[in-house]
Amino acid sequence: MTTPQLPALDLLWRGEFTDHEVDALHRTAFGGADAPDGAPTPWRARLERHSLGWVCARPAPDGPLLGFVNVLWDGGVHAFLLDTAVAPAAGRCGLGTRLVAAAADNARAAGCDWLHADFEPHLRAFYLDACGLRPTDAGLLRL
Repeated sequence: MTTPQLPALDLLWRGEFTDHEVDALHRTAFGGADAPDGAPTPWRARLERHSLGWVCARPAPDGPLLGFVNVLWDGGVHAFLLDTAVAPAAGRCGLGTRLVAAAADNARAAGCDWLHADFEPHLRAFYLDACGLRPTDAGLLRL
């Protein structure tokens, strides 16, 4: 079996996006439905308030959003990956790994020393093997 070729993509730190684009990518990557009122999630407002940055992947500046990862931080040396998403049409060709690498590079450039990622067991090989994160003990409390 051959691995699909990754198309030429622009990975843009703090790239432009619309709330509708991220909602659509989120739905295709993670499942789920539109909000009952049809209003998009206010991604831009959330990210501007809470994130160090984010990475958008597009085949061209005006092309579709094919990948996205959010990089939150504590204002110091810890950055956190959230919402790593790849459109199914661009999956299985290394885009997720490139998104995480770009997030790590930009977090490092901002002075962060650590990049954290929580993930479900089925994503272990992606984050640990493909992206190079190492396992740690952590805790989680559902609120």
